[in-house]
Amino acid sequence: MVTLYQLEGCPYCELVADRLDELEVDYESVWTEGLHSKRNEVKRISGQRQVPVIVDDERGVTMPESERILDYLEANYA
Repeated sequence: MVTLYQLEGCPYCELVADRLDELEVDYESVWTEGLHSKRNEVKRISGQRQVPVIVDDERGVTMPESERILDYLEANYA
């Protein structure tokens, strides 16, 4: 299962979500707080508070930064 931590209105998050949809990858969205200081779950999962972050349980991968995530999706799901 893939989990996408994202923020409403975040263009980088939307890029990742759109690519997951295009690749027909089933994923769960976790909507995060707008304030960086309140993104404790994202910090616990990834060590930082920025979104997007994906967690791919099947492959044991946790990854921040949209460009890296898109490259990962291409390499593993395209």
